[in-house]
Amino acid sequence: MNTRKVAIIPPEEFAKLKYHDAPERAVGLPAISSTMKHISEEMGIIDGLKVLNKMNQHGGFDCPGCAWPDPDYHRSALGEYCENGAKAIAEEATKKRADANFFRQHSVEEMSCWSDFQIGKSGRITEPLYLAKDSSHYQPIAWDEAFTKIGNKLQSLSSPDEAAFYTSGRTSNEAAFMYQLFAREFGTNNLPDCSNMCHESSGTGLSKTLGIGKGSVTLEDIYQSDLVVVIGQNPGTNHPRMLAALEKCKQNGGSIVTINPINEAGTNVFIDPQNPLKILKGGTKLEDLYLQVKINGDVALLKAALLLMLKAEEDRPGTVFDHEFIERKCENYQELINHLHESDYGTCVLESGLTDVQVRKFADYLIQKKKIIFCWAMGLTQHENGVENVQEIVNILLLKGSIGKPGAGTCPVRGHSNVQGDRTMGIWEKPKEDFLTKLDERFNIKSPRSHGYDVVDAIRAMDSEKIKVFISMGGNFISATPDSQFTGAAMKKCELTIQISTKLNRSHLVTGEEAIILPCLSRSEADEQNGKQQFVTTENSMGVVQQSLGSFDPASSALKSEPAIVAGLALASLPQSKTNWQEMISNYDIIRTHIEAVIPGFNDYNQRVRKKGGFYLPNGSRNGEFNTESQKAIFTVNPLPKNDIDPDHFILMTIRSHDQFNTTIYGMHDRYRGIHNERRVVLMNPSDLDNHGFEKGQVIHLTGHYGKETREARNFKIIPYNIAKGCLGAYFPETNVLVPINHVARESNTPVSKFVEVSVHT
Repeated sequence: MNTRKVAIIPPEEFAKLKYHDAPERAVGLPAISSTMKHISEEMGIIDGLKVLNKMNQHGGFDCPGCAWPDPDYHRSALGEYCENGAKAIAEEATKKRADANFFRQHSVEEMSCWSDFQIGKSGRITEPLYLAKDSSHYQPIAWDEAFTKIGNKLQSLSSPDEAAFYTSGRTSNEAAFMYQLFAREFGTNNLPDCSNMCHESSGTGLSKTLGIGKGSVTLEDIYQSDLVVVIGQNPGTNHPRMLAALEKCKQNGGSIVTINPINEAGTNVFIDPQNPLKILKGGTKLEDLYLQVKINGDVALLKAALLLMLKAEEDRPGTVFDHEFIERKCENYQELINHLHESDYGTCVLESGLTDVQVRKFADYLIQKKKIIFCWAMGLTQHENGVENVQEIVNILLLKGSIGKPGAGTCPVRGHSNVQGDRTMGIWEKPKEDFLTKLDERFNIKSPRSHGYDVVDAIRAMDSEKIKVFISMGGNFISATPDSQFTGAAMKKCELTIQISTKLNRSHLVTGEEAIILPCLSRSEADEQNGKQQFVTTENSMGVVQQSLGSFDPASSALKSEPAIVAGLALASLPQSKTNWQEMISNYDIIRTHIEAVIPGFNDYNQRVRKKGGFYLPNGSRNGEFNTESQKAIFTVNPLPKNDIDPDHFILMTIRSHDQFNTTIYGMHDRYRGIHNERRVVLMNPSDLDNHGFEKGQVIHLTGHYGKETREARNFKIIPYNIAKGCLGAYFPETNVLVPINHVARESNTPVSKFVEVSVHT
């Protein structure tokens, strides 16, 4: 058993909290100022601008942040990046170093008491590191010795299923393909990935109804749309470049409706930082209608709108629904209509948290508009009924015929930059038979057919000591996952944990009995193999595959690329392997040739990806073709969620600050919400403060309730905020401790991080 002392949650300390009314506008000059500040602190202005000028440009590297797509053709010469993209690359291209001397000075126990912000600011890891059993300090280790230790440990397992291979969305297509090949040749489908925690509900819901787990729209579709509905998403912080696309939609006559328990500045007014005239004029008003739905009131709102759409269609047949599309392309229409006739409009309105007037305004947009796009993120997917949330959106789009034509469709906005590409490459615990058959034929192996562990199941398996070796390709598993105390304790039961990383995070400090860190190149750094520069590829949120070419000096000469690390692991762990791992890393074109042979849509991969902007992967729903069993899109019946909670309790959703991307904390501010110098805060509606006898700035504690289980997060300050009544917002990973490991979405098994029942006490 691992007896090393670590603090899974750091001690609670308050900085000097300041807060004011949230701004009504996003981006503009403050975003430019913030960008310059971060790159100056991490790289220096001159070097920082050199790196930024290569990011998301043709012939440059793909942003390591979000998966929002780049324009197909024109890329802005002033900079094709956003403030948070600049923060992401500043962290990875930082001149700070976590070298051997750093790890001699700081023990694991000491560092585990640091905040996630302080840990992340330690700098780039410069060489492989080993943490021996019961040791307090990481020590340098040679690459060959590290690979040998890992290989020997994997070979000693009684079953391949005693190992788990986790993947984050930063991983390139080439590394992801090699990684899943390594895992399957080793003999397991234990390939949990960050999709399991975010958009798995989207993939499940879309696959069931439309036959593909990806969105159907392109950037051009957003520009051309009559109506864009942004629901359960905060693009101003999480996908800032999306605001420019929404502005183009508005300029072309489109309308925008936003649906969120928190009224976010980013979807209110957008100030284009590259347009001096827009800055002087104060920006562009984006949203035409804002609906402050209560947490998990989305199905209720969507169903109420469907009822009003049905009433309008019955009053004026043929003017609202696209019957030609429905009859030709869809099935289960009558089942949906029967369900709607049995549904009660008043109950739906009540459960949404909105008024009848607000719901009717929303329905009027859906009734009148023809080309409709729904964009969503974790506000919809991280619920027990996350799959149903997505399916109810699909119902609306199908009734309108708003899939498979320009300016209309589904737009699940993915988080990390290649999270969608990783799944395309086969990073999935439930692989399809046709993929495995092609993989086996290509590499003369026999892949396992039984399903592996996703993230939640992997945590449970670690807790029951069924997983003995945990390998993470990027990411920060400990800070990203639910139920922090439980997950940390489960991780410590592993015999060996391996992190393939660029910089330090909490997952390097909450480890198995032994731990190894394998440092890798970042996106911006030159990757040379056999004296020849290589490039990798990624897939964005809209299914575009393009190249990413790093060109800057690596942080250390001891770093290896992710493909080279995977090859080293495979060579050490699979002594009988017939796969030519060395050949693949000598020239990444060879990896892409293998991908082309195994995965549909990658024909002429090496030729097409060298063209400016890359290429689009096939997407049936984009073309009105649905790869379901019946070859038709499927209407679904989705009941209202049962959101009953104790009347004295609140519903908490975990959220990001503006100085944050996923689990990476860039700073201590949340500028778009007017919050500065502190993260241990809880957003509460002012009327709830009064009704419950609380005061602004009061220190409170949160107790999570799930069945008979309780969890506690202590020492947070209350901030009065424009959030739906009865609802709370607080940052993750600080409140992940409250998210129960057993509270997951039906079918997708995604942790329910957006609906946590809590009580508040002093």
